[in-house]
Amino acid sequence: MIIGLTGGIASGKSTVASMFKELGCVIIDADKVARDVVKPGQEGLEAVVHRFGPQILTQEGELDRKALGAIIFHNEEKRKELNSILHPLIRKQMQREKEEALQANPPLIIMDIPLLFESQLEQTVEAVIVVYVPPNQQLERLMQRDQISREEARRKMDSQMPIDEKKKRADFIIENSGSLAETRTQVEAIFTKLSKE
Repeated sequence: MIIGLTGGIASGKSTVASMFKELGCVIIDADKVARDVVKPGQEGLEAVVHRFGPQILTQEGELDRKALGAIIFHNEEKRKELNSILHPLIRKQMQREKEEALQANPPLIIMDIPLLFESQLEQTVEAVIVVYVPPNQQLERLMQRDQISREEARRKMDSQMPIDEKKKRADFIIENSGSLAETRTQVEAIFTKLSKE
């Protein structure tokens, strides 16, 4: 069974993904794939350099995320252009990984996609799990995790669909505002239910 895992920024999705991995699930991580497609020698990096110029490379020839971020962060048009280059490559790579995972026949394949709803990918999975924390807790965690101001944290949160909206669209919700043990209990319960289907 192919499951989508999503949540808001700093909601603890990576922690939940690791718990599913410990239970024998294959995790296909969109963020990792997004990093892989812009590694030196990959067509993604070549296409991005072709569009945004060599100033987005480090001296070692790797993608300089800060330099690219400075170009696209306040420019919606350029951000859309970047996404139009990278999203098809990311989807293709995730599809390849999914097909490989299906050969191994794991109990569940978890597609860990932060922007699952924003990218309208919910139809590519059989059920969606949302990792949820209340927005005020999400804000505090994000400030602490990234060592950023309240304003910057709020801006990052505002660039995603509100977590309460994601919660409404979920098939399963993991409340991640308590202890790790409480989160693990919820993960195990969902795993047991879904791996039987």
